[in-house]
Amino acid sequence: MVFFHTSSNTSLSPTSTSSLPTSPTSSMVEQTIQNAESIIKKWDLNSSSLITITPLFHPNRKEAKDYLKCVMDLRGTMHFLVSQNSAPHKLVIAQTLMQIAMKRLEKEFYQILSSNRERLDPELVSTSLSSDGSASFDVEEDEADQLKIAGESISEVERVSALAMADLKAIAECMSSSGYGKECAHIYKLFRKSIVDRGLYLLGIEKFKSSRINKMDREYLHLTIKNWLNAVKIALKSLFNGEKILCDHVFSASQTIRDACFAEITTEGAKNLFKFPELIAKNKNSPPDRIFRLLELHGAISELRPDIESIFNVELTSAIKLQALSSLQKVGGSVKTLLTNFGSSIRKDSSKTPVPGGGIHPLAQSTMSYLSSLSDYDRILTDIISIHPPIANALFPESYFNDPTVIEAPKQAASVHLAWLILILLCKIDSKAQLYEDLSLSYLFLANNLQFIINQVQTSTLKHLLGHQWLSRLTQKIKQYALSYESVAWNRVFESFPERTTSELSYEAVKDCFKRFNAAFEQVYVKQISWIVPDGKLRDELKVSIAGKLVPVYREFYETFSTKLNADFVRISPDDLGNYLSDLFHGSRISSSSLLQSSSHSKGCLLR
Repeated sequence: MVFFHTSSNTSLSPTSTSSLPTSPTSSMVEQTIQNAESIIKKWDLNSSSLITITPLFHPNRKEAKDYLKCVMDLRGTMHFLVSQNSAPHKLVIAQTLMQIAMKRLEKEFYQILSSNRERLDPELVSTSLSSDGSASFDVEEDEADQLKIAGESISEVERVSALAMADLKAIAECMSSSGYGKECAHIYKLFRKSIVDRGLYLLGIEKFKSSRINKMDREYLHLTIKNWLNAVKIALKSLFNGEKILCDHVFSASQTIRDACFAEITTEGAKNLFKFPELIAKNKNSPPDRIFRLLELHGAISELRPDIESIFNVELTSAIKLQALSSLQKVGGSVKTLLTNFGSSIRKDSSKTPVPGGGIHPLAQSTMSYLSSLSDYDRILTDIISIHPPIANALFPESYFNDPTVIEAPKQAASVHLAWLILILLCKIDSKAQLYEDLSLSYLFLANNLQFIINQVQTSTLKHLLGHQWLSRLTQKIKQYALSYESVAWNRVFESFPERTTSELSYEAVKDCFKRFNAAFEQVYVKQISWIVPDGKLRDELKVSIAGKLVPVYREFYETFSTKLNADFVRISPDDLGNYLSDLFHGSRISSSSLLQSSSHSKGCLLR
């Protein structure tokens, strides 16, 4: 707990009632007015210049305590005189004294605010006090005990800050109970609004307009958004929260005044702060990564909504909450539009040039890079898609997901939509495969691109969103594409030799087998040496599969019949065959005349 510090053992806060008896005598009324006159006029701003510059609330607290007490007593006397409808001249004197006292207290109130500007910094207040009132200035407790406890738990800066807050509260209560609450609140609002506005300015919060946002270049816009993301947390949790705590404490005696003060101090700055994401959502410029900035803005507002609701919890600040909600909805709607447009852009891709060698299509690269980055915002995406579902996705097989029920689970909205976008990509890649005249190359292209998609999923958050069964299903599809490629591309080579090697084959039959093999292998090799398989694991699996079917059969046939024919027919040894296969799928270039010119290959045999 935080306590205020004074040098006396009594509180400065005025009591709720005067010390006059319920039926004071004429002499008692006279005594009260005389006592008030001596004290109030001593501190009259129109008296000596020394009194004008000397603070009433100086380290010697007794005079300030006596001053507040005499004002409260004077107020009680005035109420008594009005109720009795007697001694109008005494009421005039009392009213004049009260006006002098209020002017003095107005000056003291402003002076405390001004001289303690840094000590009443909202961030310091927000860390020193809790808004639930657990850290309070209990004016009924003995201050000596308070100081003892305070000295053990707070710093000197906090102690001075607490003292200033106690003084402000005491003056505010005295002025409010005397009918001068509006005057006190006016001073407070003017001064504290300037503090809040300056705090926002120092955080880099400006009054942006759509026209200015639209003119920002990409880099400056990103820096502005990044600054806002950092500033909004500080502004809300320190600046506005601290101001609310201070306002609630100073005007704790009047909910009407404290709510009005806080609203007037913060509404303009807070609405401007929370309008920024809405302006970004309306931004006409659409760089490719704009959606990620919007997701960050949406996530920031969503995360801070409980604080927004807690701090701006009165009717007078409802406009602030409405602005924050409006920005949240506008940003979410913009994200939905961008997601819909992204899906459409995949469908509308009209490139007609086949990727050389069956490599990775640029559409697959750009799409998966985009989706991998999106998956890092899965929680935010789910929140947005649940409220702003994109245009209804066409039906697709339930087996595409781990569990058909995932489509109905709101918490998996992001998973479903990202899977749907990948399915659109897969369909588009399938259509791109039809651009290849060679059927085997189209299958290799499909295997390559599907493997690339799986790799991107496995190395990003998509892996956890789409699940193991999804990956397994697509991995099985790659195997099917690989088998289809192998069957179409290599069957003619595989069929060059009889199913069983037997020594009974005639010379002509053996010669024809080697001739068929040489021609078929040279044709496949020359054509496929420029083809590419970027994924090392898939590349090795293809080579192993081809070599496993070809090399053992060729070795057996070679060892059985090679000695019966001259070198014109037996051009490749089994070891060379393995070396040639190891050259495949690297996207190399080779002329047909360079093939089979030597019976030994320079590279080591990788697959035998």
